[in-house]
Amino acid sequence: MDMHGATAPGTGSGETPDPVVSVTAVVDARGIVTGWSAGAEGLLGYPGQEVIGRLVTRLLGVDEADGAEGLLAAFDGWSGTTLLRHRDGRRVEVWLRVYPSYDAAGNAQRLIVATPRDEATTDEATNDEATTEVATTEVAFAQSHLPVAIYDSDLRTVRASAGAARELGLTEEQMRGRRITDILPPHICTTIEEGMRRVFGTGEPEQFQVHGRPRPEARVRTWSVTVSPLKTQAGLVRHVQLIALDVTEENRARQRLALLNDVSTQVGSTLDVMRTAQEMADLAVGRLADFVTIDLLDSLFRGMEPKPSVTGPVALRRAAHQSVLPGVPEAVIRPGDVDYYPESTPPVRCLVTGRSSLHRTLDEAIREWRGADPERSAVVGDFGIHSIMVIPLRARGIALGVAVLSRHRRRDPFEPDDLLLAEEIGARAAVAVDNARRFTLERTTALGLQRSLLPQRLPAQEAIEVAHRYLPARVRAGVGGDWFDVIPLSGARVALVVGDVVGHGLRASATMGRLRTAVRTLADVDLTPDELLVHIDDLVTHLAAEEDTTAESESGSESFPESDPESDLDIPTALIATCLYMVYDPVSRRCTAASAGHPPPAVVTPDAVADFIDVPPGPPLGVGGLPFETAEWELPQGSLLALYTDGLIAGTDHDLDSGLRLLRRSLEGPARSLETTCDNLIQTLLPVQPPDDVALLLARTGALDASQVATWDVPSDPAAVAGARAQALNRLADWGLHDIAFTIEVLVSELVTNAIRYGRPPIQLRLIRTSVLICEVSDGSSSAPHLRRARTLDEGGRGLFLVAQLAERWGSRHHAGGKTIWAEIEPPDGQV
Repeated sequence: MDMHGATAPGTGSGETPDPVVSVTAVVDARGIVTGWSAGAEGLLGYPGQEVIGRLVTRLLGVDEADGAEGLLAAFDGWSGTTLLRHRDGRRVEVWLRVYPSYDAAGNAQRLIVATPRDEATTDEATNDEATTEVATTEVAFAQSHLPVAIYDSDLRTVRASAGAARELGLTEEQMRGRRITDILPPHICTTIEEGMRRVFGTGEPEQFQVHGRPRPEARVRTWSVTVSPLKTQAGLVRHVQLIALDVTEENRARQRLALLNDVSTQVGSTLDVMRTAQEMADLAVGRLADFVTIDLLDSLFRGMEPKPSVTGPVALRRAAHQSVLPGVPEAVIRPGDVDYYPESTPPVRCLVTGRSSLHRTLDEAIREWRGADPERSAVVGDFGIHSIMVIPLRARGIALGVAVLSRHRRRDPFEPDDLLLAEEIGARAAVAVDNARRFTLERTTALGLQRSLLPQRLPAQEAIEVAHRYLPARVRAGVGGDWFDVIPLSGARVALVVGDVVGHGLRASATMGRLRTAVRTLADVDLTPDELLVHIDDLVTHLAAEEDTTAESESGSESFPESDPESDLDIPTALIATCLYMVYDPVSRRCTAASAGHPPPAVVTPDAVADFIDVPPGPPLGVGGLPFETAEWELPQGSLLALYTDGLIAGTDHDLDSGLRLLRRSLEGPARSLETTCDNLIQTLLPVQPPDDVALLLARTGALDASQVATWDVPSDPAAVAGARAQALNRLADWGLHDIAFTIEVLVSELVTNAIRYGRPPIQLRLIRTSVLICEVSDGSSSAPHLRRARTLDEGGRGLFLVAQLAERWGSRHHAGGKTIWAEIEPPDGQV
């Protein structure tokens, strides 16, 4: 059928009814026929060229003066029986239907469908089917519950569905001819109109989201808007169709999931209680609430197990707060301040019961709270707070505190779904807060233990001048097992020790204490550095075996409680440690050192040249079965020794080799005090928050003058004892130590006699004058001296007993050439 561009009503598709089924004609808005089907020519006898361009009133049998526009407008949507004028002048009774429509250019027109009355009965079902399809399309658009609208090239409304009218609060007639800028808020209409212009230009559909109120009294909602082009058969875009889907709930669900994900990833990043609480407040404000406060039980900050009081006011410390307003003007206290909440208030009831609550400010519970707290009541009134949620912060069955979330800028009150979201946020944040609390408690305990096990003050030494630093790690794993020590040895010597237990936490600190004690004990025996490390290695191996046995026993015991699966504050590692043990002799100015997997010591000569000592790197303690070797070298007087743990040189921005080079450069330069040098190394090599523990020990070497040491070779003859006594007394006289002459005379007699009687040549007597007077007798025998109690009638056995009674300290040490027995006497004040 030739419809000359006619379209079905409301479709704009250009499709026409089947001519076999119906007789159709198209009339424009002025009543002029623009389309004439072959069926119409057969029914009324008018060929198309006679009808097209003429007023339709001629066909309807109406005088042209009556006007066609008004008549057709009155017939819009009408159907019924009427008479049409045949070309030969007779009247033809037909069943007529009139539908409003649009041409390809978007101009209004009417589609007229006619069925001869004599065929209406037999063909009624067929005609109804064809015409009903057109009518159904129109009805479906008009009654669509979805907001659908059609706009022309001027972005003015042509059609609007019932759904659009409902959401915008306007009828279709009120919207027709108006732009979106006349209906919606600026931020919404600007986005939509920009999208429609792009579709007119590109011919491609677009989809985007808008957020806001479709009318002033409506709630804020989120819409997914699709703008599609409506094209002619030639492919030109004459109109655009807009469909808006309400995706508010879907968008809220995505926002909730995003918020929960951010809470999981961003809250608890520092293991600091206050910072963790602030992270929760920062995330919740603006996305869920306008004002958030987080208060924790005050006992939590004092190292006690938090437990709310069931009677009387409850002390809560403000851990964090945040607001959409700059400066948080709603807060009545500052972070760190303690406030007391009456027991009848929602926060206290929330703490005691462990249940959250949702309130409007007109609720009785809030009115009672405001009555008991005038200052907070004034805040509620001044800022217009209208909705409140109170959320408990509980973790592992322990009440930690409470979070209060409020709204005063958003008009929408909190809903039950918001309460569920806040509870989930509170639960996750509470675990992070509890981890931070437990970490802080364990770290404080470990740090206290470590500091108690480290030297409280280093003993005064004439052999060396020392300075030290210890910095605990600021990381999640906690305090490590680094340690250092300065141990006085016999013969005015001194031992310098630095070590590092692998791992962090209480276990590392406790192991460090045991190793330090063992090193001190073995140092008193005067073992060589390599022998001492062998014994310490055995100790670590035995400790590891004990831990393994204990772990197996506990895992097989049904009564032993399971460990907390959420606790990661104690990181299990194999029991491994490193250690550097060094002995310095101020008489010979020689150093002897052995290393168990520890970084090498650095030495700075008096001319400011720094280098590292090539100490053979033995295996770490705990590996077992491998030997240790010693290195020995001589130091000029005034040299600087630097012993350290790997935390000083291992940084996040450089490797160990780079750290060693940086350490050497930092040690070189003009001479400074040891304390200044320590501070300079810490500032140069370490970040503000060290990732690992750091122990640093600096020692400037001294030397004993020849006038402070006297040495004599003694023949292996009992008659030589008297000569040794005389030589010793003469030297004491030179030193002005007359008050201890008798004591030294007895000590020399007993020690030299024992060496002659029980030892082997060569025998040597040495006196060393420092802050104490040291008497040493060496011989070539490796047999150890034995202190025993002599019986009344025994002629011997009292020598070492007398030595032990007369000396402040005494002992023996072995060396390659035999052994040395030594004793220390403290002269009266002013004689040394």
